[in-house]
Amino acid sequence: MTVKPKNNYGPTGSADSYRPQNLGIPKLQDPTMENSRCRSSALRSAFACALGGLTLSIAFAPAVSATPILGPDLSSFTVLGGSTVTNVPTSTINGNVGVWSSGGANAITGFLSLPGVGVADPQVTGGTVQAGTTTGIPNAMAAQAQLTAAIVNLGSLGPGTLLASDLVGLTLFPGVYTVPAGTTNLSGALILDGQGNANAAWIFQMPSTLITSPNAVVTMINVGSGAGLYWDVGSSATIDVNTTFLGNILALTSIAFNTASTDFCGRALAETGAVTLQKNSLSGNCTGNLAGIAGLSGGLDVTTVPGGGPQVSFLPNAPVSSLPEPSTYLLFGVGLAALLGYRKKVVSSRALVTLKDARWMG
Repeated sequence: MTVKPKNNYGPTGSADSYRPQNLGIPKLQDPTMENSRCRSSALRSAFACALGGLTLSIAFAPAVSATPILGPDLSSFTVLGGSTVTNVPTSTINGNVGVWSSGGANAITGFLSLPGVGVADPQVTGGTVQAGTTTGIPNAMAAQAQLTAAIVNLGSLGPGTLLASDLVGLTLFPGVYTVPAGTTNLSGALILDGQGNANAAWIFQMPSTLITSPNAVVTMINVGSGAGLYWDVGSSATIDVNTTFLGNILALTSIAFNTASTDFCGRALAETGAVTLQKNSLSGNCTGNLAGIAGLSGGLDVTTVPGGGPQVSFLPNAPVSSLPEPSTYLLFGVGLAALLGYRKKVVSSRALVTLKDARWMG
């Protein structure tokens, strides 16, 4: 079952302002203009023009400058607890692991740690274990403050489209969705289809809990480097055994990853409670078919309105890539053939001169 959100492009709900012709993306060189220049040039220039036109046509869509939902300190943490972080080894974490609470013990178990200092641990790559760090960039205290702001900002997007409590069997396009509490919120497979938008974003408003069943799977397709996926959880999240999860979990209280569950493209971020791990693999730097996407932390832009608070909007639609024009392929072939013919003519001329020289000397 495919579901298209009522509000696919943020609070305004206006898709017109996000049509490709209104995005402000620089247009590629018109191949017909380039063709006319190449036809009037020398043979070598024709080949160079054709090659240049081909290279330009397959360029990726330009990146959009934006202020992301997850602040710079927060985005560096793959695991962040609000009271404790508990781990049953061996887990594999790519990114920082940390905890911060102004009145708590800031305890981390199952990882190597020291109070107030970033410590290396063999289970952690691309980061350190930070128990109650308050200085340095990044640090757990700053990350917790940014987490509080991120949760507020996600909530400002509103409820969006109301879904059933179990997302199993759905194919969802980018947008804002509300998922009510249930025995499970995912008993099987969920597909998120970005429809070729490099900046596709999904926000799931979970007013109460987020719960998956054993062996549940979240899959994302047709997205690019600017994509985002956020699970805004009103209380606690439980990712059950062997679940293959995706995205950033921002929970008001606690997050538990049960045995062997994974999130290879996202984060576990708890504001006030604990994060519990049991032989899990989590990565804030995406791998596999989502490699190059920064932990699915894109898709949204946070701006400050003069005289008001922050305003969250969806980034404009940007194609994942563009294909060469047919005329560019044709021009490339003509240029290549012309260059080969030119080289053949030069070689023949040189051979003739050499032969004449040999006869004169003889």
